[in-house]
This record gives sequence, C-alpha cells and structure tokens, in this order.
Amino acid sequence: MTKTAGNQLQVFDILAQSVRNEGVDTCFALLGDANMNWGTRLSESGCRMIYVRHEHCAAAAAMAYTRKSGDVGVATVTCGPGLTQIMTALPAAVRARLPLVIFAGEAPLKSAWYNQAIDQRPFVEATGSAYHSLHLPARMPEQIRDAFLQARRERRPVVVGVPFDLQNLPWQGPEALPEPSRDLMPDVAPLAANPDDVARAAELISRSQRIVVMAGLGAVEAGAGEACRTLAEKCDGLLAATLPARGIFHDDPFSLNVAGGFSSTIAFECFGEADLVIAVGASLAHHNAAGGKLWPKAQVLQIDVEPLVVSQGRKAADHHMRADARLGVEALVEAVSKRPTDWRSAELANKIKTLPADDEVFEIEAGVHDPREAVRHLEAHLPADWEMVNSSGHCSYFFAHMPSRPQEKFLTIREFGAIGNGTSFAMGVAAARPDTPVVMFDGDGSLLMHIQELETMQRHGMKILIVVFNDGAYGSEIHKLRADGLSDAGGVFGKPDFAAIAKGFGLQGATVTDLAQIPDLIESFSASEGVTVWDVPVSDKVVNPVIRRAHPPR
Repeated sequence: MTKTAGNQLQVFDILAQSVRNEGVDTCFALLGDANMNWGTRLSESGCRMIYVRHEHCAAAAAMAYTRKSGDVGVATVTCGPGLTQIMTALPAAVRARLPLVIFAGEAPLKSAWYNQAIDQRPFVEATGSAYHSLHLPARMPEQIRDAFLQARRERRPVVVGVPFDLQNLPWQGPEALPEPSRDLMPDVAPLAANPDDVARAAELISRSQRIVVMAGLGAVEAGAGEACRTLAEKCDGLLAATLPARGIFHDDPFSLNVAGGFSSTIAFECFGEADLVIAVGASLAHHNAAGGKLWPKAQVLQIDVEPLVVSQGRKAADHHMRADARLGVEALVEAVSKRPTDWRSAELANKIKTLPADDEVFEIEAGVHDPREAVRHLEAHLPADWEMVNSSGHCSYFFAHMPSRPQEKFLTIREFGAIGNGTSFAMGVAAARPDTPVVMFDGDGSLLMHIQELETMQRHGMKILIVVFNDGAYGSEIHKLRADGLSDAGGVFGKPDFAAIAKGFGLQGATVTDLAQIPDLIESFSASEGVTVWDVPVSDKVVNPVIRRAHPPR
C-alpha cells in the first residue's frame, strides 16, 4: 500500500485501496481539488485511468464501459461544478439501469466558505441516482463497499461525496479492508416459471394466430436468444428485439430487427398483423411500442422477473409470467405444440431480407448522400468483428438498420434521448474492448458537443473510427420545425469540415464525397493507428420515419 512522506497513510490512500478492493481496474476521470489526491493514488495502485476533457464524458464513458464489461462502471469528478456537469449522464444511466459508482468529493468541512460548495445530494437524487456522504473516516472503507453493493443490487448510479479535507487527514484505522461487494451478492439460481403460469401462457398462445417473440436486454443477459428462436419457430411466429437488444437475432431470416419507433416498414406491417406479442426480458417502454401504434391489435404476454402493469404512461402488458427470461421461454417451448408453417413463408423471409427499412422517396441534392444509402455501404463493407456504437439524434435511426450486426457488437444507449454522447460511449467501448477497432456513428451536432474528446482518444491510444453524418443542422429539430410550417433557422448551422478538424487534432480525416471510397478508407483505417474521422455529407431533405409519423406536415 502506497504511503506518503513520513510513512503515514492518508484517508485518500484507504479510499483508493477500498475502490481497488472492489475489483476496479478502469476509471474515467477528470481531476480537481476534491478528487485529485484520491485519483492519483488510484492510478498508482495499478488502476487504468482514462483522463477525459469534460466531466460528462467521464460518467457517460463509464456507462458504455459497464454495458460492455458487465461490471460496475467507475468514474470520478470533482465537487461542485464537476458534479453538476454530469447531470445529463446520471438520468440516462438510471433509465438504462446501468450500475455506476462515481467518486465526486465534497467541499471541505473546515471552511466557512468555499467557492465550489453546493448541496450535492438534491442534484444527484433528482436524477434517480443514490448519494452517499462519507463524513466519518473510520467508516469510509465500509461505505465505499456499500456504494458498490447498492449499485450492483439496484442497477443504478451511486455518487460518493467525501469532503476533501477529510480525505487529506492521516488514517487512524486498520489497514484491513472489508469484504468486497461482489462476495456479498446473493448467489441464487434464476427464477423458474410457475407451472400454472406456464399453462395459462400456453393456452393464450394456442388461441393466437400471429405471434411475435420480442426480446429485450433481459433476454440478452439471461442467454434466452436460442430459446426465443425455438419458441417462435414452434408457434409459426416472428422475432424482433427492443432497440438496445437489436441484433440478438441478426442471422435469423424471420427477424424483424428493431421493435419500436425505429421499426422498419416491413416490421410495422407484420406487427400490425400480430395478435400476440411475447415480450421476453423487455421493459415495454413507450418507444418500444411506438406509443401504442406498433401492435394495435395484439395482446402482450410479458416474461420477466419483475412484470409490469403500466410503463411510461401506458398499459404495458395484458398477461404476465414471472420468470427468468431463458427459463420462462424454455418452459413455454416444452408446453406448446408445433403448428404448421403459414406466416413464416419463404416470401416473407425474402421481404424481410430485401426490402429497405424505409422506402420513402426524397429528392437528393447534388454533392450530398442519402443517409440510407450511406448506411447500406457501411453495412456492406465494415468488418463483422468490429465494435459498433450508435449515438443519438435524427441519424441514429438510419444506423440502427444494419441488420447483420449482432447485439454483442452493437452498442445502443439512448434512454434519456440526449445527443452528445457518442464520443463518450466510443471511449467506454474502446476501454472495455481494447483489442478491437471501434466504429462510432454520430451526427454533426452531436459530435461537436464533445469534439474535445478526440484528443483523449488519441492520447490513450484508442483505435476509433468516427463516421459523422453531416447535414449542417440539428436534424430532428429542423424536420419538426419544417413540418410545423416554422422557420428552421434556429437549427441550421452550416457544415463544419470534420476532416480538417480531425487533422487539427493530429488525427486522420477524410471527406466521403463518393460512397465508393468506403472500402479503401476502411483499409486505410485498419492499417493505421489511433483515431480517424470520416465526414459524410448527407442531405437534410431525408426525414426519418420516426419524425414523419410524429410530425406529419401541416
């Protein structure tokens, strides 16, 4: 254990060791007065520190890291303004059910006045996150353990505040650390379905004609993919996935890909015929059902360890089975009879494979690309084993329709609807998958929000390809304003030269004037080191169907 001059341990030494005792080997950080001594000790203990340029990016990168690693994500920011900078990331992590521990420090207790002092708890708790104030040094190691335990059990962020004058005190307690949270977590078997529930669900299935088995992240985590495929086949049904789980059935000919507002034309058509949707490990959010428009005639059977009645303002399900996603579906597979093939026809499989996700016709001006065509080229040429990250905003609809990409290689976190997260998510994935190139898809407005992180990526040796669809505007906003017959001037900014910006950071940059360039550009990036930015000019006339449905022209 590292000690300061005079061989005296400080409280921040014990705090750093307490975090390391939780198995933490990666921390996303921006240092300031309230966390820099602790952060330095954490680094010296062998923890990999990813030093970002903005506090939001530390928390958001930890979100992507925990989704890809399956462990608690850790970040640190200083108190006061450092903490307030993460107020967008926290509710996003809460809604995505991502366990994080964020060490934020607090203003010194000894000071009658401190410039950056703020009551941090109300800010944090307003986001749905938990806040732990650590004010008694003797209990701090146990409180650090408890923060990790809460994050693991409740699957949400826990922010830890420790006044930095207390951190700098000599440590007076024992050097032995408490048992880590991982060892305290209940080791229990997954929940099997009640036979009566299985019988009722099987009877419901027998009365239904058009069935869609829809998997969410609960199905991914439980390893329920194969069971869902088998159930759909026995029921002559189709498959689909919620947006975060998209790709779980990427190689199945009867997979409709995304279920929700991002659904393709053929998916909307098939869901419109369905009379039963079996939701497996899905939270049945508003967007998942396209606000009730996706399956207007279908009843919903939810299989989940925490069944829902109402979700985000609407009735979530009509029937329920409380069970682990995999065990619940496997029980249904055994309980239902295989029915003759009708819906799962060769004709339908061909439509799913060949029809574009969106076939609306737009007039594309010279010198720019149809974003849908650009995505088709990316889908055709990007290597299958590279990691993909979809940001948010108008263009994210188009990127979601890369049907060959498996869920484990395609990250989507957009539960709070915020743009500006792409760079952070890419860094989190790169930290979790350091040996695999990462491709991040983003829009120009979103990328510019945290363009400074290009330097962070390069400094930490991350191999990231950023593909930016550049329409010179905030896409969702201009399309909504135009649909409402209003001026779009407040959402149009002009097209930055992202290739030149990349080169200004010492990176590789290219402007994709011809989509035929993409194979050569991929080869060039593959052979290079570090970060590359592709500026893809796209038409601002192409409106994704989510916007068209929600904001039809007046």
